[in-house]
Amino acid sequence: MLLKVCCQPPIKPTRRRRRNKDVTPDECCEMFSNKFGGLMFGFRGLKATSVCGAIQRAASRSGFSWAVVCKQRELWQQRSVGTGMQRTGYLAEPSGCIRSASHTTVDPGEVKRFQLLANKWWDEEGDFAALHAMNDLRVPFVRDNLLNVQRERHPGKPLAGLKILDVGCGGGLLTEPLGRLGASVLGIDPVEDSIRTAQLHSSHDPDLCNRVSYRACTLEELSGEGEAEQEEQTETQFDAIVASEVVEHLADLETFAISCSHVLKPGGSLFITTINKTNLSYALAIVVAEQLLHIVPRGTHDWEKFVSPVELERFLESNGFLVQSVQGMLYNPISGAWSWANSTAINYALHAVKQDDETMDSSTPPGDHHEATHS
Repeated sequence: MLLKVCCQPPIKPTRRRRRNKDVTPDECCEMFSNKFGGLMFGFRGLKATSVCGAIQRAASRSGFSWAVVCKQRELWQQRSVGTGMQRTGYLAEPSGCIRSASHTTVDPGEVKRFQLLANKWWDEEGDFAALHAMNDLRVPFVRDNLLNVQRERHPGKPLAGLKILDVGCGGGLLTEPLGRLGASVLGIDPVEDSIRTAQLHSSHDPDLCNRVSYRACTLEELSGEGEAEQEEQTETQFDAIVASEVVEHLADLETFAISCSHVLKPGGSLFITTINKTNLSYALAIVVAEQLLHIVPRGTHDWEKFVSPVELERFLESNGFLVQSVQGMLYNPISGAWSWANSTAINYALHAVKQDDETMDSSTPPGDHHEATHS
């Protein structure tokens, strides 16, 4: 439960409260920064007024208008009502029937954006600094969950013998550490320049030569190859798939879920980290992180593409997955470190397992199944 810190005197009971549409820019800033100080920073002695002041100073230096932010947020909410079904891969026809909106996970705009950043992946203090820091959480998250189901133990190389697919690998920031843990990892990404960057960087480490490989392709292309080689499907399937900070950039979640199911072995694990679709995630992931503090480049994220844990869980379970856990994550821009959190209001990590046919047949009837606990 979030505790809101009030930096203004208590409002008298007789005073009429304004509606959200009447909130002033200063109050909008205060509302965001109160949560920013209490939730994002996690400081015990930090006053909300000091955080508000810091954000206001950054806003004034950049010529930023909180009134524009509030108005833009309202417009995005209105647009999301009409585009919500398109985000999930379907569109409503005038007749009321549903049709597929896309059969690709690739958004051309996203490819173009990451094409411009392809040579910056391994700058640990640059645009991808937060992703470098996230390895402190996501690598153990993948490792520990896989070890829970892995019977054999390999000292020093705990993931030896496992085949892992890194979807949207970029420059290989997560691919390489998984390979160093002993796994055989294939990183795929539609941006060819990012793949070249990943290949060049991994070539400097002899230990990765036989463990890490890369391909410039999409997930659905890889899935299609597996379908064309049904007799060799067991060999082409993976023990685990990781899609870290990827689903919020995809054009079609339905195609993503179906393709993951095709290339993953029964009983295999799917690991996802992404951003929740909440008011707080808009304020922090877009307004603060992109437009004020410049933690990531402006325009990196589109709030309409964010997905809640509940929505993502339903997507996965409708395609043969069973969600095991959902855990909140928080980034501290002062220390540059990530930590686990009880709240999933901003970032979260999800672990799901692909069910085999027997498990699905014997599973609890729809409506009575127990959903994973959301932290």
